[in-house]
Amino acid sequence: MSDLNYLTKETLAQMREELNKLKTVGRSEIARQIAEAREKGDLKENAEYDAAKEAQGHHEAKVAQLEHAIMNARVIDIKDIDLSKVSVLSRVTVTNLANKKTVVYQIVSENEADLKAGKISVTSPIGKGLLGKAVGDIAEVSAPSGTFRFQVEGISA
Repeated sequence: MSDLNYLTKETLAQMREELNKLKTVGRSEIARQIAEAREKGDLKENAEYDAAKEAQGHHEAKVAQLEHAIMNARVIDIKDIDLSKVSVLSRVTVTNLANKKTVVYQIVSENEADLKAGKISVTSPIGKGLLGKAVGDIAEVSAPSGTFRFQVEGISA
């Protein structure tokens, strides 16, 4: 995982809000579940207790991951993006030269990546291949399913 996370101000605010909710509401809910399970008797054979403790572990891992991401966040203002080349937070229109399909991706940090929303991670094969390219450039991207060639058609904020 990359140490720096380039985010918009809005995304950073959402992450802080989620972290606050996990630390307050989430922790108290898990503590309640553990207490309820503990009341049901022998902890050695108590599946509810084991499940609640496992949920607590997952919850705390999520808290730690969010804290790390926020601590390493760098806020980028979209109006400051250099549109002469593909960079973090830019939207890039590309054409797959194999099937002639045109698609628009926004290059984002790992935490914001959401392929369904057209947001790809800067550390993904396609994100890495497009980074630094200008309009008209061809990016050769090596992915597990083969090598793809994309032509950069446009770059916007």
